[in-house]
Amino acid sequence: MHQPLVAISTDVRQFDNYTWHAAPKQYLEAAVSGAGVFPVLVPNFGDRLDLDQLLASVDGVMITGSKSNVHPSLYGGDASEANGPYDPDRDATTLPLIRKAIDYGVPLLAICRGIQEMNVALGGTLATELQEREGSLDHRAPVSDIQDERFAIRQNVTIKPGSCLAGIFGPGDIMVNSVHRQGVDRLGSRLQLEAVAEDGTVEAVSAKDARAFAVGVQWHPEYWVQSDSVSARIFKAFGDAVRQHAVAKQSARSAAE
Repeated sequence: MHQPLVAISTDVRQFDNYTWHAAPKQYLEAAVSGAGVFPVLVPNFGDRLDLDQLLASVDGVMITGSKSNVHPSLYGGDASEANGPYDPDRDATTLPLIRKAIDYGVPLLAICRGIQEMNVALGGTLATELQEREGSLDHRAPVSDIQDERFAIRQNVTIKPGSCLAGIFGPGDIMVNSVHRQGVDRLGSRLQLEAVAEDGTVEAVSAKDARAFAVGVQWHPEYWVQSDSVSARIFKAFGDAVRQHAVAKQSARSAAE
């Protein structure tokens, strides 16, 4: 079975006396089994990478979640230790990758930290410690050593009528998980709202000038892609967009020959 290539973001981590550029298995598994694509990990070397060549070679981009946060200096926020941890090498790679993917019409799916990177990349700002804001829900994971409990589907999200996600789920409400402490504040000028939580927290966005699927979600569909229909539909929609891009690219090449 043909599997289009999809670029997957990584984190810079220190363990076993090495510096690793790595991604959690859940995202890679969801890419393969949920979207039907071939994940290709992108190391975090910023402008040393030819992202134009990368995007000419792949048919999609997925920006993963992470424990780290986008560095506040990129959106005029408070760069304190309390708002960390940070991964500046990832920021230097993912933000231009997001902008280029949208400009080039390469399908994009951004998850958790990914939606925050997407917002900052397109001129928006982030709010930290959402649970401390008056009237806000606690969007952090439940306290537990069991991952299934931490990532439990427990939060109601309302899909905006006429949005990209409404085309996937229909308008109305869906149930998702919630494992974050910061989120979108001022929306980037090139983004439009797709979904909100009950307290008004931005839960999904899309690029309004994109020529292809370009969606960011604040929750973690990768975790339950095998058993939850909402999670599965997001990855299927992304995978379908990736395959459409691959077919269109091949048709353009054939026409040019």
